[in-house]
Amino acid sequence: MKYDAQDCKLVFAQKLTPTIYDFRLQNSALAAITKPGQFVQVLVPGKTLRRPVSVCDVQDDTIRLVFEVRGEGTAIMAETKVGESINIIAPLGKGFILDPGKKTAFIGGGIGVPPMLYSAKKCGSNAVVINGFRNKDAVILSEDFEKAGCRLIVTTDDGSFGIHGFVTQPLAEIIDEVEMICACGPTPMLRNIAKMAAEKGVPCQVSLEQRMACGVGACLGCAVAVKTEDGSTCYKHVCKDGPVFNSEEVAW
Repeated sequence: MKYDAQDCKLVFAQKLTPTIYDFRLQNSALAAITKPGQFVQVLVPGKTLRRPVSVCDVQDDTIRLVFEVRGEGTAIMAETKVGESINIIAPLGKGFILDPGKKTAFIGGGIGVPPMLYSAKKCGSNAVVINGFRNKDAVILSEDFEKAGCRLIVTTDDGSFGIHGFVTQPLAEIIDEVEMICACGPTPMLRNIAKMAAEKGVPCQVSLEQRMACGVGACLGCAVAVKTEDGSTCYKHVCKDGPVFNSEEVAW
């Protein structure tokens, strides 16, 4: 598959929290082919390596990116002004396989919440969304999920908003109601969700967070251990073979 870099006009930019930004990039051709769970590689001025950012949503002719400033590269990205161009390679990776007719739990932790929005929108009222954050100040996108018709549950580590605790607590209460689980967030969270899903026999897909340099499987820097049919392990690459995997495939 050929990956072409394209310039996209930044048509909307908003600061959601002190460190999280909401960008919308205009490109009708890319928006038309982008699927839930995929990501883009963003060219940062002055930097050699692109930065991977999950697709939060697709709206008409725009791709929505909600990202956190974690270093110099994303800090430079955040300074982009409306009207300027951002060069991206997109859409990349394999996303979630969804059935809008099935009751599905979409679970996001921290910056793993944004990529769940476009996915949950596909299921609408059949989506039960559980989002977990550190505290009230970190909560984002709640109105977007509710506007999509999803049932929304929010947890915070310190109890300052929603349920006091982790996403696995409300999941335990609704897991018997759902036919599929889709999740994105820190590895410990995904590991626990995968264990719960396996115990209940509920199919589960997880979007893995991993450092990526090229985004197309060329540099081999985002390898993750997966199980083989004979019980041994091998390696696949999050950017090319994922970022979404069947949870039972991952060698946790």
